[in-house]
Amino acid sequence: MKITGLRTVVVDLPIEPPILSAIFAIRSTSCILCFLETDQGLVGEGLVHAINGHRVKVLHEMVRSLEPLVVGLDPTLGGSVNARAWKELNFLGYEGVTIQALAGIDEALWDLRGKAAGLNVSALIAGVRPAVPTYASGGLWLSSSIDELQREAADFLAAGFRAMKTRVGPGQPETMVARVRAVREAIGPNIGLMVDANQQLSVPEAIHLGRALEPLNLTWFEEPVIYYNHEGEAAISAALDMPIASGETVYTHRGVLRMLQARAADVVMPDVQRMGGPTEFLKAGALCEAFNIPMSSHLFPEMSLPLLAALPNAYYLEHMPWFERLYGKTIELDGEGRAIVPTAPGWGVNFDRAAVARYKAA
Repeated sequence: MKITGLRTVVVDLPIEPPILSAIFAIRSTSCILCFLETDQGLVGEGLVHAINGHRVKVLHEMVRSLEPLVVGLDPTLGGSVNARAWKELNFLGYEGVTIQALAGIDEALWDLRGKAAGLNVSALIAGVRPAVPTYASGGLWLSSSIDELQREAADFLAAGFRAMKTRVGPGQPETMVARVRAVREAIGPNIGLMVDANQQLSVPEAIHLGRALEPLNLTWFEEPVIYYNHEGEAAISAALDMPIASGETVYTHRGVLRMLQARAADVVMPDVQRMGGPTEFLKAGALCEAFNIPMSSHLFPEMSLPLLAALPNAYYLEHMPWFERLYGKTIELDGEGRAIVPTAPGWGVNFDRAAVARYKAA
């Protein structure tokens, strides 16, 4: 089998109502769908995205520029793509748009290899578990009132989730604690509860707020300070009893290694796009295992699920439903709030043609 070409489609997914995070309002996500076509009819699929459509044209052009790395390639030698890309991308660097574009190619390669072998990506790697604990991340935003937070939390419970994440921001810590307390009261003491500050606090602010939040029995306190301040993250982790989670904004397994060496987080949560694809995501997982650190994921649940299912130190899958519309199906939960790993080949899900046509960018 040989790869004959890379086909890309840009789609725009509106997010309604807009999401208010501590960084900015999120009104849409623009996705670049990557299709690696072969001479035997199999097609591998991947996806990268840009919030609010910002610089999606730049990301798309970067993806397109990588096509020569895969045309004519036997997919079973897909590992060679990263090795060659590492040399080719040296001049522009190994963070930002170069690595994000590579992720779309690498995702499609893994999907293609799984389909060629008739195996889900999880089984292709050698699965560890058939289901992964997951938490609801598509709600409980700063734009919600306390009453809305409690209703959303109850809805997540009714949908089968046994963990969920809410957000906090800079400002009055008493107000933020009251919001988190309201969610805890709505879900009870035995449901996992994560809190995300979206990198918007100073180290003293994070320690102060974290101490006030500790009685609420949080699963973790996520990204309290800007992502590259590993020393600050380490200081917060040392000052608090509850776990600190971070890592969604670092690039490649080398970025994760720097975090681990700095003891910046108790839970590492890489983003498959910023990692540069599944190949680097799995390397990050192995590093975390070597440091005895649990690993979660950021976004991309459809692809992160099979990857986490193959990692012994997997902790939680972030369930963000932004891309569900493109697949035409939702991730199934079992009775214990875990995401069930699909058994179909590749990622276990494929883009729905009607959905792609509906959301295709003009």
